[in-house]
Amino acid sequence: MDEILEVSNVFKNYGNKEVLKDINFKLKEGKVVGILGPNGQGKTTLLNIIGGLIKPTSGVASIDGINVSYETKKVVSFLQEKNVLYNWMSIKDAINFYKDFLKDFDSNKMSDLLKFMKLEENMTVNKLSKGMLEKLSLSLTLSRKARLYILDEPISGVDTVTRDKIVNVIIDNITIDSSMIITTHYIGELENIFDEVLFLGEGKIIEHGDAEELREKYGTSIEEIYKKIFNE
Repeated sequence: MDEILEVSNVFKNYGNKEVLKDINFKLKEGKVVGILGPNGQGKTTLLNIIGGLIKPTSGVASIDGINVSYETKKVVSFLQEKNVLYNWMSIKDAINFYKDFLKDFDSNKMSDLLKFMKLEENMTVNKLSKGMLEKLSLSLTLSRKARLYILDEPISGVDTVTRDKIVNVIIDNITIDSSMIITTHYIGELENIFDEVLFLGEGKIIEHGDAEELREKYGTSIEEIYKKIFNE
């Protein structure tokens, strides 16, 4: 089994503030890692480095042995927590935008996801609720044939019933030749997806390992481990 992602000695500073401190981990293909921690601990910064949106102050992140760059963006499908679509766009416009710029975009898969999410192509971005916009963004992200999927809070804006459905969509998208990173505050709904879990606090890796081994080590669920580590 090949490694898709390797993060080596990554630091990130903003002025005098050290946001990430010596981050090291690897992710093999076919695996899903949950990166967990309260807000403001460096999770989104780490995802942005892996996704090629920002550069580390020092250290290296590589995908398929290539340092993160314009080239690696071609094989990374990144669902950011913030909306990256233009308000004037219709859903059809957004689909055409992805089709024009991304060779790995699967229109048939997108069509199936739209039906599942109960979204129509004539809907416009500025008229979508937070939950609907989240479902659209996730559909666009998962409709790519990527090597690495990065999902930053994929179920934060949807109701409980829809969360369960979206979790199943995410599971269906996991393949043996791609990997996935997920950050979430809804650990209970997603923890059974995780092969590995990385707990990030104050920019450092506090705990990291195989999900089942961590459950055995602490004698409880990933959600309860989270509460113990972060005193919540």
